[in-house]
Amino acid sequence: MVVGMPITMQAGSSGYLEMHPDRKISMFQNPYILGTTFAAGIGGLLFGYDTGVISGALLYIKEDFEMVRNSSFIQELIVGMALLGAIFGAAMGGVINDAWGRKTATIIADINFIVGSLIMAAAPNPYVIIAGRLLVGLGVGMASVTAPVYIAEASPTEIRGGLVSANTLMVTGGQFLSFVVNYGLTRVPGTWRWMLALAGTPAVVQLLLMSFLPESPRWLYMKNRKEEATLVLSKIYSSPRLEDEIQILEDNLEKESKRQVKVQYTDVFKFKEIRLAFICGAGLQAFQQFAGISIVMYYSPTIIQMAGFKSNQAALFLSLFVSGMNAAGTVLGIYLVDHLGRKKLALASLSGVVGALTLLSAACYIIGQGNTNHLFGWLAVFGLALYIAFFAPGMGPIPWTVNSEIYPEEYRGMCGGMSATVNWICSVIMSTSFLSVVDAIGLGQSFMVILVVSVVAIGFVIFYMPETKGLTFEEVTTLWKERAYGKNYNKESHAEQATSTN
Repeated sequence: MVVGMPITMQAGSSGYLEMHPDRKISMFQNPYILGTTFAAGIGGLLFGYDTGVISGALLYIKEDFEMVRNSSFIQELIVGMALLGAIFGAAMGGVINDAWGRKTATIIADINFIVGSLIMAAAPNPYVIIAGRLLVGLGVGMASVTAPVYIAEASPTEIRGGLVSANTLMVTGGQFLSFVVNYGLTRVPGTWRWMLALAGTPAVVQLLLMSFLPESPRWLYMKNRKEEATLVLSKIYSSPRLEDEIQILEDNLEKESKRQVKVQYTDVFKFKEIRLAFICGAGLQAFQQFAGISIVMYYSPTIIQMAGFKSNQAALFLSLFVSGMNAAGTVLGIYLVDHLGRKKLALASLSGVVGALTLLSAACYIIGQGNTNHLFGWLAVFGLALYIAFFAPGMGPIPWTVNSEIYPEEYRGMCGGMSATVNWICSVIMSTSFLSVVDAIGLGQSFMVILVVSVVAIGFVIFYMPETKGLTFEEVTTLWKERAYGKNYNKESHAEQATSTN
């Protein structure tokens, strides 16, 4: 064992693996790890499908309901109600994750997906669609919190970033699937009903798979269910690394029992090291949305129609290519996140996004001035595709990856839920205001605003975001303590002092 090993040499850290390279685990080495990642990642697939499918379904809902066709507000409400539900789902998901476990939270999310999909498919009017979207949104919010945490806590440090990013691949894959389904159903009677109903199928599959999967080993150990945790860890690690990983969990549990930590929401803002971590995590989530991804994914068919491609079929077909690039870019991100690192990848991604938005906003502005040359329409579509090509490998997975690893164990579910809530609040703001803003100032000018925000996001990443590539959860905790109290601090953090018992 490595009981007395310094933190930089603990199991899973770069120093530990350099000393014991034979204990390193590669991405495809362990089928059990891949299986749990896939099963948990179905939540990401549902997340992606349910947020993406509405972009195509909305075109046909407008054809069936005149009140939707004549009101930008109702269209925004149909799109945004799932995101509003996701806000509450993310907040609830954080609490459920810590209290009842990651597995239970996933099952509850699946039930919401199934029931919400059936309600939407049978909806007799737009108001019932909105109610179903709210219920599905609860599931989306829970899944957005739970899947990354479940995967991260069951992943070896050296491939954690790639596996959590694989969940983002499931999200973008779900969005791509929704565009494929949308395009494939364009000539089927009851088009939008089938589009929305099919969301329940993956939820049923995940519900069945999760009934056979264990709880997160870190959550089990935190709840003092050591035998169950050890059994799960034995499927991930072999000896002697298994013993080293268990020792780390035992040391953490001993510290927590001595401190008798009583986690409260106010701690996030009261204690400096937790506050710094939360600002980083929530800031990345906010900039992910304010950089425009929700608008591009939810309204890409509408944007393409505004650019001059008027038919539903043409808009959905071109949107399919944009969504396909999103999924393909995420595959690249899975490789780069553990090789290039989180910070460099985020900066490269945002720099490309700025360039793409410059082209997109310029093309849309020219079209808005009455120029009917199809060249500018194609430039707008190219700008959308270029935007996704740069966004998907970096700013797509990075906020979720970073949020799954930057918080102390006892705050991980809570802070993960809070930061995901920030994501969904920002997504609601963007998606429910986009059409109204376009009506007020124009499409090109709207993208110019997003361009400015993306430049600000680059500054945030440069000056605030740390690099967490290759670090254990314990090393990341130390990183925030050093930022809060200096590298030479020789005391417990304020949070630890406040929760200590005499």
